[in-house]
Amino acid sequence: MPDGAKTIRIEVLRYQPGERQEPYAEVFEIPFTHDMSVLEGLQYVKDNLDGSLTYRWSCRMAICGSCGMMIDGKPRLACRTFLRDFEGTVRVEALAHFPIERDLVVDASDFVEKLPRIRPWIEARAPRDLAQGEYLQTPDELARYEQFSHCINCMLCYAACPQYGLDPKFIGPGLIALLHRYNQDSRDAAAGKRNELVHADEGVWSCTAVGYCSEVCPKQVDPASAVNRNKTASALDWFARFLPGRG
Repeated sequence: MPDGAKTIRIEVLRYQPGERQEPYAEVFEIPFTHDMSVLEGLQYVKDNLDGSLTYRWSCRMAICGSCGMMIDGKPRLACRTFLRDFEGTVRVEALAHFPIERDLVVDASDFVEKLPRIRPWIEARAPRDLAQGEYLQTPDELARYEQFSHCINCMLCYAACPQYGLDPKFIGPGLIALLHRYNQDSRDAAAGKRNELVHADEGVWSCTAVGYCSEVCPKQVDPASAVNRNKTASALDWFARFLPGRG
């Protein structure tokens, strides 16, 4: 055991299709130090106790979003959640609301397939050639969308969203935040196309305004705010149809 290490139990909800039909809990006792993350704890298990344990990770710096999982019932990034914050046992499960492929790995196909529907790219208002230079923005124009550009596609907000769990047709908080990012970009001209999805049944009106999505976001994107802003814009757009000259 490393100098200064204590021990903690990691209880992992495991699922191994083809080997066992039902998920089951397995407990591993590991040494840990004050600076060890849950991800490092899982890596200790895989390296020293059970090499079959399956999970995703990449950067270990809360940038890639790969290591999202349920930790003591809350969607979190394992790389920025520390073992020191738990007493005795920490329970780790795959992200809620997604099909489980194996152990802590979920099938993200639904999220990935929905991504192009929000048109996550800039459609320029007018074409420019290289001689004209870049598209310029003021600091105020950048500030309108910058917060919503910080999403790392970790899908924690989807695991936190009860409506997505009930109705996976819902486009979901993370993608609505990303849609809002492009709609607010002064260089973009595709808001009208994206708003067709905003107004649709699977758009913002599916949201039941719980707000837990923003609470679990590791980058403070605040997807609930993006949803609510688009609800307001959608309602104003609907009422505007009754104004003179808008029939």
